[in-house]
This record gives sequence, C-alpha cells and structure tokens, in this order.
Amino acid sequence: MECTVRWHDGMSFIAETGSGHLVAMDGAADGGGRNLAPRPMEMLLVGTGGCSSYDVVLILQRSRQEVTGCQVKISAERAEVDPKVFTSIHMHFVVTGKSLKPSVVERAIKMSAEKYCSASIMLGQTAGITHDFEIVEA
Repeated sequence: MECTVRWHDGMSFIAETGSGHLVAMDGAADGGGRNLAPRPMEMLLVGTGGCSSYDVVLILQRSRQEVTGCQVKISAERAEVDPKVFTSIHMHFVVTGKSLKPSVVERAIKMSAEKYCSASIMLGQTAGITHDFEIVEA
C-alpha cells in the first residue's frame, strides 16, 4: 500500500492513494490553513470508522443478518502536549436492519475491534477505545 501527499499551498495538502483516489487535507486558520478540508488527524478517525464499519457490515452479512444500514459516530480526545496522540476514542454504532440479533451485532463489533480492523487496533496502542451500539428496526 502506498500514497503520495503533496503540499498544495498554505497548509493544504493533496494525497493520491495507491488506488488512484485524491483526498484533500487542510489546517485550521490559526495554524496557517484555510479550513478547506479535513485535518489529517480527522482523516485517521474517518479511516478507522470506515475500516470498522466495513468489518461490521461484512460480518453481519456473513452471519445472515438483514442489515440495511450502519453508521458509526466517533468521538476522540487528544493529549494536550506534542505529540498530541489520541488518548481515548469512543465508537457508537447505529445498525439498521430487519430482526437483527443484538448478540450478533455485538459479536461483529467485537470481532472488528479485536481481530480485523487494522486502523482501530493500531490506534488502540495509544488510545483507550470503547464501543457501544444501538439497533434500529428497518
């Protein structure tokens, strides 16, 4: 896996992923940016949410659950001094479907957190990560 990140101007950067996709990042105005795109640390949370959600949906589908939607709201705290690593992350999943079994949803989230989601497992080396979920009947 590879990517190239190029400085654009001010404090904005354009990344090109190995799969050929472009992603913009920018800093806050007080840091020299123009607030035109997500911050790089926000991108880490975005990637973690995508990675974990992918796992959860796939595990539920393979468990023959009728999942029709999945979203995860992530909140994180960072250290106050450099390097300002994430110190705590909470992931709240809202899983929508027909007659979803709570035990299967809980198992899917746990499997992602403990075995499959590279991003959250890596961030878990510096941050305490917690999870919870709710099920919405479709």
